Order: sequence, then C-alpha cells, then structure tokens
Amino acid sequence: MTLPLLGGVLLAVALLSLGLGRIDIPVLRVVRILLDPVLAAEPAVTAVERSVIFNVRLPRVLTALLAGSGLALAGAALQGVFRNQLVGPQIVGVSSGAAFGGVLAILLGLSHGGLLAGAFAFGLLALVLVYALNSFVARRNILALVLAGVVVSGFFGALVSLVQFLADTEDKLPTMVFWLLGSFATANMEKALLVAGPVLAGGTLLLALRWRIDILSLGDESALALGLNVARLRWLVLALVALIVSAQVAVSGIVGWVGLVVPHIARMIVGPGHRRMLPASLLVGATFLLVVDDAARTLTGTEIPLGILTALIGTPVFAVLLRRSQMAGGRDG
Repeated sequence: MTLPLLGGVLLAVALLSLGLGRIDIPVLRVVRILLDPVLAAEPAVTAVERSVIFNVRLPRVLTALLAGSGLALAGAALQGVFRNQLVGPQIVGVSSGAAFGGVLAILLGLSHGGLLAGAFAFGLLALVLVYALNSFVARRNILALVLAGVVVSGFFGALVSLVQFLADTEDKLPTMVFWLLGSFATANMEKALLVAGPVLAGGTLLLALRWRIDILSLGDESALALGLNVARLRWLVLALVALIVSAQVAVSGIVGWVGLVVPHIARMIVGPGHRRMLPASLLVGATFLLVVDDAARTLTGTEIPLGILTALIGTPVFAVLLRRSQMAGGRDG
C-alpha cells in the first residue's frame, strides 16, 4: 500500500496548492470548482474563483508536478545506471548543459520549441562528455563520476556566463537571469503541455525499463551474462534523462538537487529495488517540488526563486551523502 499512499499524499498536496495564495480557497471548495464543468457547484462558482483556479494555479501546479516527478525519476534512473547514489541531473552536468542551450536559444530569439531543442541537445552533450570522461579517467572510482560532472558543469557554466556577457542588458539579460534562477511564476497551460510531452513519454519509458535498470545496477558483467545489451540500454536511459531534464529546464529554468535528494528519500521508504523505487521517486518528487513551490510563493511578499530553496535543502544533504560514501569506502578498503 506504500505507492497508493504516496499517490494519496500527492493528490492532497496538489489540492492544497490550488487553494494557497493571495486568495485562499478551502480544499473542499477547490474540489467543487474543479468538478463544476461536470457537476454544477453550490453555491455557484464565481468568475474570480474560476479564473484563479483554472487560469493561474492549475497550470502552475501541473507544471510543478510534472517537473518534480520528471527530475526525481531522471535522478533515480541515473543512480541506477551509474551504480552511484551520489549522481543526479545537476551533479553530472546535464542541467548546466541544458542551461547553456536555453540561454543560447534566448540570445538567438528562438521560440519555446527552439529553447527545448537547444536544452535537449546540450543537456545530452553534457551527459556524453561526463560519461566519456568518467570512462577515460577511472570508471571504478566512486568519486570519478562526480568529478567529471564538476568539470563539465564548470565548462558549460563558463559558456552560460559568456552568453550572458554578450546579451542585451536591457532585454535579454534580465530574462536569462530570471530564467536561470528557476521559477514557475510564468507557468501557463502552453508551458504545462510543453513539459508534459517529454516528461510523460520519457517517464513512461523509464518506468518500463526499471526491471532492466535493476539488472544493470548489479554490474555490467552480471547484466551481460543475463543477456542484456548494456551499452544500448545505458545510452537509451541517458537520452531519456536528457529529454526529461531539458523539458523541465526549458519551462522553468534550473531547479537543482531534486534528482539527487528525492531518490534517497524514496529508497528509504520502499527499498533499493528500482521496480518500486522509480515509481516512488516519481510520486515523492512531484510532492516535494509542489511543497517547495508553495513555500516559494507564500513565505514572503515577493516570490523566492526555486533554485535557491532547492539548493538550501540539497547541498547539506549532498554533503552528508558524500561523507557517508567516503566512510563506507574507507571501511571497504
């Protein structure tokens, strides 16, 4: 009953999120408003209530839900493929690569579709570079992948700064800066649909592959002995992760640490098996980012960028995980 329970928590948080804001709406009233097109609510839904729920908050909640579930699922898949619990979309450079593709698209004045394509292309390139560097340096070193991610992230971070330096300071530079901080403030139904396609398609395929990821996490030799095409599976998972993360980055900027922290929470709840851990990560990630977004838009008079809040939570957690990994390595040695 764990996964249905997590689904119930997610539904409750989503309904609460729809009611939070400058105009507070009770949860039962939110349900009546949502059902109003099918079953007329009593008392009748006002134009203000309808606009607040359907035009403002519902697109934002859907975008946050899709982004959180996608990032968490991508992080859990990466950790299984690389057999390293210290990796995530931001740690291995995919977020930085997607960010460079995004700011380049903004500089060139491309549409949302062009921004998504640029983020995907450079996010995938970042993953390829990290994987190649890790294989070349020391694949079996527990920190090699993290260090390769730091190198690639630094490289693409420098490219992002270069694009910002070249951007128009009156128009495009403020857009880039606000976008990179991460926010759902500009969410609308068009952006929700833009992120929904890649996340639903990529997430469905990752969930379908969770049995194979379980086998791959045992090691390449064991996976090959069981008849698994290791190289093809690994590249497929990397491409799906790049697709999901680039879609999230395209609509809401960089929202870091979700793909690193949430899989550990899911692992504590349902265990390390990817057959249950991946669906649990999806549900916990959606709930986590909804809660963070609620805090971002209600704690202060002005909205706090999501990237700041997720970093405040994620960085100390990552430090603890890194310390535990070092201690475990010392004991094994």
